[in-house]
Amino acid sequence: MEGRTGSYGDVGVESRLERALERRGIDRFYQHQTAAIDAIRDGENAVIATPTASGKSLIYTVPAVERALDHDGRTLYIAPQRALINDQETSFTDLTDDLGLGATVDVGQYTGQLSQTEKRAVRGDQPHIVLMTPDLLHYGVLPHDHLWEWFFRQLDTIVIDEVHEYRGIFGSQIALVMRRLTRMCERYNSNPQFICCSATIGNPAEHAGNVTGQSAESFSVIDEDTSTTGATHWLFWNPPPVKDESQSGTDTSHPAPSEREPEPQPPTMTSDGGEVLPAPAPPSTDIDTSSDAQSAPTTDDSGEGETEASVEPESGGERKSNHAEAVRLFCDLVTRGYQTLVFTRTRQGAERCAEWSAAELHKRGNHEPANAITAYQAALKQDRREEIEDGLHDGSIPGVWSTSALELGVDVGGLDVVILDRYPGTRMQTHQRAGRAGRGRDASLVTLVGGRDQLDQYLMGHPDVFFEGNPEEAAVNPANDQLMPDHVLSAARESWLSPADEQHFGERFPEFVTQLESEGLLERRNTNKGVRWTYAGDGSPQHEMSIRAIDDREIQIRDRLNETDLASLSYDDALRDVHPNAIYHHQGEKYEVVDLDLERDIAFLESTELSYYTQALTDKAISVNEILDETTLATHSGVTVGFADIEFREQVTKYLRCTQGNDDDGESIPLPEPLPPTELRTRALYFTIPPAIKQNLRAESDVDDGFEGAIHAVEHAMISLFPLEFLCDRRDIGGLSTPLHPQTAKSTIFIYDGYPGGVGLARGGFERVEDLLRETRRLLADCPCESGCPACIQSPHCGNANDPLDKGLALSLLDYLLGDATIEPNHHETDGVDNARQQDPIENKPEVEVETAIDSVATNENSGGTDDIDHYPATPETPETDKRTVVAEQIATHSQTNVDTEIVAETLAKLEGYDIEPETAKPPLLELYGVAGPSIYDIPGIGPVRGHHLFRAGYHTPEAIAAASSGDLTDNVPYLTEWVASKIQPSAEEFIDD
Repeated sequence: MEGRTGSYGDVGVESRLERALERRGIDRFYQHQTAAIDAIRDGENAVIATPTASGKSLIYTVPAVERALDHDGRTLYIAPQRALINDQETSFTDLTDDLGLGATVDVGQYTGQLSQTEKRAVRGDQPHIVLMTPDLLHYGVLPHDHLWEWFFRQLDTIVIDEVHEYRGIFGSQIALVMRRLTRMCERYNSNPQFICCSATIGNPAEHAGNVTGQSAESFSVIDEDTSTTGATHWLFWNPPPVKDESQSGTDTSHPAPSEREPEPQPPTMTSDGGEVLPAPAPPSTDIDTSSDAQSAPTTDDSGEGETEASVEPESGGERKSNHAEAVRLFCDLVTRGYQTLVFTRTRQGAERCAEWSAAELHKRGNHEPANAITAYQAALKQDRREEIEDGLHDGSIPGVWSTSALELGVDVGGLDVVILDRYPGTRMQTHQRAGRAGRGRDASLVTLVGGRDQLDQYLMGHPDVFFEGNPEEAAVNPANDQLMPDHVLSAARESWLSPADEQHFGERFPEFVTQLESEGLLERRNTNKGVRWTYAGDGSPQHEMSIRAIDDREIQIRDRLNETDLASLSYDDALRDVHPNAIYHHQGEKYEVVDLDLERDIAFLESTELSYYTQALTDKAISVNEILDETTLATHSGVTVGFADIEFREQVTKYLRCTQGNDDDGESIPLPEPLPPTELRTRALYFTIPPAIKQNLRAESDVDDGFEGAIHAVEHAMISLFPLEFLCDRRDIGGLSTPLHPQTAKSTIFIYDGYPGGVGLARGGFERVEDLLRETRRLLADCPCESGCPACIQSPHCGNANDPLDKGLALSLLDYLLGDATIEPNHHETDGVDNARQQDPIENKPEVEVETAIDSVATNENSGGTDDIDHYPATPETPETDKRTVVAEQIATHSQTNVDTEIVAETLAKLEGYDIEPETAKPPLLELYGVAGPSIYDIPGIGPVRGHHLFRAGYHTPEAIAAASSGDLTDNVPYLTEWVASKIQPSAEEFIDD
């Protein structure tokens, strides 16, 4: 990626500020900085969505300081992490201290690390610029507005830094906090501007508007970076396949890291959200930076041609450890004098790989850099983090392994190389981390080491998707009905509510107020200014909820023999990880769970030498409460695609016991008693599989559960690609696939938000389902494995132990759905056979912490053709007979209307394979039975085949069905199940009433 010479604009600043900036080498502004400052001065809200190191902080610093100098204006700076606040406080203070005599601009942070005395001192100083986290705004400022009146009355600028971090459930909480902040400003007659700083995302104005409660149109978007940059070299590095024990170009002068990690061996990663860190021997190849080691492009005389490397990169399949590859690359680069930063996913991973890297460098004889290698993560004490930051800045630390803690805007100077140990999950995060290298005109290297999962391997095979794809969109849901009540109560505690607050909390505000009033939590008052509501509860509603966690309930993990607490897990994680008889790993030790006491919230463990490991298995179900939107696939009109409010229920009932080192599938063992179920009310995307496709896939399969394996595999692969479109983690999304769902009456795949109330991810998937299906097809087709692997269809989060999965049939299913294969019905089975295959739904549960009430489940009365004619058995004497002829003969034989076989066959020919909507089927079937006027086909839930059976049994009118009981319908129409009959009869009554 070529470097760029900066382009500059013209903007004047206050003279004292101008001199202070010049003393820091800033004597002109980039064009994007100029455009943003001009927009802010014009009174517009602004969102600056440019890359790391593009000078965003200067954009909000100028108006903050100028307004303080001009009229004692106040600025509130909000950032998600204290480390960023510490860094920005230093920058603000250094600048304002240099403004000169008589220019007083006070800066102060107000965070949880301050004592009560220090907080009182900040309020007493009444600084012009206050820096805080959203947590302190929620817990410490809004509930005590009388202490901050001086601030709210003069507040004219609110800076929300790293606004892209406010997404998902956390972002939804902060969006509601921002609405409460706006209410407070109105109370004190201030109307502050919002300045939002963001990484590059696909919807900056929309997202800034959703977070702040302002309209998207009120934001001026500055998303073109005009700053000076050096060249950036991007390298996508895929670890070699496991079976490939050799690699050309091996340099034996610096052998690869050992098969074993260095002594002392770092402990195995635990179940605290980390990942297992294996230490296989990677190939030993140092990086050769000499020019003759590079492949030169070959051209013909015209200068055109392709490079030697212009071949499709190989991806997928079982791969060697990305950690080992990253360690080797890190050591190679540090050895050559390149200051290198590695981003990895977990705290334990960062610590362990830093130790591993230091040991490897010692082994190579590079003792001085080895002694300085360290890890950076949020759990370190503040002074240690600052020491590492300074070491990176001055160059005394040659290399660091870090979690995402260094992703945000903490200043660590310019680095030579950034290594990404696995894909961070989104393009946005990747570019944020890459921006840590090569500040200014210096060239930099960014190396992405591919992991073994689907998304990593997809990008290894298709780097063009990363570089050419659109930025992901940030999703947030401030209308989340499961979060709203707590914030309405908090707002009432801060300042009484009025009907006008609907502008802040949305159109459902009156509904929430009515509900909370009926529960005795709000008190209604009639005043001379109209009706008002005040908080009627005890205590502080702000402190009774967590804005960062969904469920505060934790289970202590206790060593029973030593009587010591090892760790703690969220309630949901504990049900999966420390169920009775589970094997639990912690700090290199292995424990067996001997008791899970949910009354005391303690799991008792004992040290063990058992050679097996365990995995929880669960029973799952999804109920559709309400269909919010529905359409059909453009590529297949028989596929219903829906967006719905759903309830997901999960219960740990058994576990899988697997012997370490064996390739068997393990033994499924029931728990003595099932654990309590958990419920999640959320939003889901779903799509149905037409019966003809289902039967074709059954016919193609040589195993009984081949179709189930196909839908399960598609579900896994689709979920893995969600981060390509949206700012989310793979674990923010869950899924369930079932061969026959009782409400859709078809095979159905659900993909749902893993948070109460939903955060917009499933809605986005609903709107882009065809693109997701195409990308899923591409992922599976490009993976070289034969039957499925972690790079395509296997998931580490699967609650069914990745069983069953069928990659080949999954590809066939996707071809049918995308219109790339023709449906030729050639297989028939009875309704009884299909019902026998209604196994427990197949599920892929995200790792989330949820606690949600159970609401009544509504019925999904789908008016589509939910029954299918394919349930008739084939005629065994004539297996080669065309299916249409067989069905036509059966209908004619059993029909009470004595219609000729040829007429029935002709009618069926018009139904296009039977997977059609009732409106399409209605004319030929009504003609067949000689019915005029309103018919049973006008009743929601009756498709072409159910209609034929009802006609045959004498139910020719809606009135006839309405007059029958569901028992009569089941007795007289054996084709109907009790569930269908119980829905059709009241549906007919409603049709007549309407």
